[in-house]
Amino acid sequence: MKNVTDSFVSLGHWPSAGSFGFNTDILATNLINLSVVLGVLIFFGKGVLSDLLDNRKQRILNTIRNSEELREGAVEQLEKARARLRKVEMEADQFRVNGYSEIEREKWNFFNSTSKTLEQLENYKNETIHFEQQRAINQVRQQVFQQALQGALGTLSSCLNNELHLRTISANIGILGAMKEITD
Repeated sequence: MKNVTDSFVSLGHWPSAGSFGFNTDILATNLINLSVVLGVLIFFGKGVLSDLLDNRKQRILNTIRNSEELREGAVEQLEKARARLRKVEMEADQFRVNGYSEIEREKWNFFNSTSKTLEQLENYKNETIHFEQQRAINQVRQQVFQQALQGALGTLSSCLNNELHLRTISANIGILGAMKEITD
């Protein structure tokens, strides 16, 4: 440490010019060289360094300004997207409500048309049953009439003579012909 201090002290006591030699003290010469280089760099490089720093400062400020503009644009686009999202959500809700209403309306229409169809089928069934009952009643009447007629003819045949028998047959044929015309 003493050598470093001595080299600074000896700077003020340089021998007069005329002798030129090498200073072998590495610490003293490095500090002198370093101080000379730093001094030259500061003196000549001050302008270049300040220009570089000013340029860097301007680039940083421009980047910040551009970032702010981009952020404002992004915020604006985000607000527009949110507004569109709200609008789409409202439309979706409206479609959902309309869809449910349409489903309910279709369900009631289907229920009503099914009820009408069932009612018509019930009416057709009742008409068919009534028709079949009437047909069965008519068949039973005809059979009863046939049996009664055969029984009456059998009783008449055994009780009547030929002439009375022929008159009765003619009268019955007339009655049957009149009945046939009525049923047709």
